[in-house]
Amino acid sequence: MDTRRLILLLVFSFSMVMLWDGWQKHTHPAQPATAASGTAPASNGVPTPTAATTVSAPGVPGVPQIASPAAAAPRMKVRTDVLVADVSAEGGDIVRLELTRHKATGDAEHDYVLFDDGEKHLYAAQSGLIGNGLPTHKTRFALPAQERVLKDGEDAVSVRLEAPATADGIRVSKLITFHRGSYVAEVSYEIANGSGAPIAPHAYFQFMRDGKPAEQAGGFGVQTFTGPAFYTDAEKYQKVNFQDVTDKKAKFVTKAPDGWVAMVQHYFVAGWAPAAGEREFFANALGGDLFAAGVIVPVAAIAPGQSGTVSVPLYAGPQEQSRLDQFAKGFDLVVDYGWLTIIAAPLFWVLEWFHKLTGNWGWAIILVTIALKALFFPLSAASYKSMAKMKTLGPRLQRMKEQFGDDKMKLNQAMMDLYKREKVNPLGGCLPILIQIPVFIALYWVLLGVVEMRGAPWLGWIQDLSVKDPYYILPLIMGATSFIQTKLNPAPPDPIQAKVMMMMPILFTFMFLWFPAGLVLYWVVNNCLSIAQQWQINRMIEAGGKAAE
Repeated sequence: MDTRRLILLLVFSFSMVMLWDGWQKHTHPAQPATAASGTAPASNGVPTPTAATTVSAPGVPGVPQIASPAAAAPRMKVRTDVLVADVSAEGGDIVRLELTRHKATGDAEHDYVLFDDGEKHLYAAQSGLIGNGLPTHKTRFALPAQERVLKDGEDAVSVRLEAPATADGIRVSKLITFHRGSYVAEVSYEIANGSGAPIAPHAYFQFMRDGKPAEQAGGFGVQTFTGPAFYTDAEKYQKVNFQDVTDKKAKFVTKAPDGWVAMVQHYFVAGWAPAAGEREFFANALGGDLFAAGVIVPVAAIAPGQSGTVSVPLYAGPQEQSRLDQFAKGFDLVVDYGWLTIIAAPLFWVLEWFHKLTGNWGWAIILVTIALKALFFPLSAASYKSMAKMKTLGPRLQRMKEQFGDDKMKLNQAMMDLYKREKVNPLGGCLPILIQIPVFIALYWVLLGVVEMRGAPWLGWIQDLSVKDPYYILPLIMGATSFIQTKLNPAPPDPIQAKVMMMMPILFTFMFLWFPAGLVLYWVVNNCLSIAQQWQINRMIEAGGKAAE
């Protein structure tokens, strides 16, 4: 009995340590030891490729880019059915991006702002060409006179920006195309070589962002990961911490024939995914708590009098799994489930399937809980039978304790003999909790990480399953059901242990006050099902014992 209670306490402590460890890994990811750190930036923030064709970057030398990407430049708006983008004349950068289907954190009156020009963050999608006199993200482009709006019946809307012609007659146009119902935009350059010599420039596509976390501190006073991430077929998914970029300790693959670069934050992501071909990744500190992460791709040689193009798709939107899968291979990995991905990923798939049936994530969580309970019914039934038998042995164990007094060795031997005669496993009651721990932690990461749960209501006062219950009703119900479960379990013969076990529901309730409401809902439903199952098994065991007498 003492051993079983000790294991229960250890299991509870282990689950809390794992949750804390998961938070820490999510906030401070380990760095893979692959290639050396990224390309060094030019003094004006334009990256320089380490390939054979290395050219000087235009701009103002010695002035790092530490201000808003287009503080004084004119800009225009592009409106689609899912976003509103501000395109700046400076570089043709997307300096502000509102997602009209997602509301701001804690503010249902305003849309969520991903790219930001200084309201809360500095964050922009930038691009340019690397070559003598070619336009960069610091070049002033000519903007269209009016804003662009995706009209009814149209599938796409485009913005064409013209750069000033170079001294030797090269003309460059930048084209940004947005699509209906999509968070993917094509960013393209059309290069007309009017010079008398062939050119073979490079193009770069990057994110400029400040180092502040996207979300405020969550439970336990920590934050989710915000920063660059890279992916290649060979090296897979690699997250990079801003501090490591500053300290020049960042480790990630720099050259590859495939892959993408992203700027990851809680629930949302932006990424560049060039088509197959050589590319070079980089991540640099620009100064003033600003960072750049991006990719450089070569442009095919353009003969005099000929034209060439280069295009890279940009994803900027929510981490919706169905959209991520379609954008690029491995892009769904930005939804980080931690070390329990093997459980969390299929768990979310089942949740999503139930959501399609019910149209409500709260009911989907309840149905998943019932399904999991049914799946593990035989194991939990065996455990509850063991606990019920233990409860019937309570008076006999108490008499043994009085008989042997302080002789722990004889008491333990007598208890083991009793368990053997009655065919009772004193550790059998631990199994339900052991089964629940990985599912509990996996569901925690699902609720924490998937944007589909953000702002998802259940009923009544629960209007967002991804945040804590505003009135703490579910945690209090959870505490009450945990207390009932404790009363149904056999009481430890040791009075101190009995008091500790009675305190457990209070500790659980306090801990769950700050957990996502969806997770507490899962635990409440699971407790209620466990109480019903254990109560029925206790009745059967007690009835069988009376019949035997």
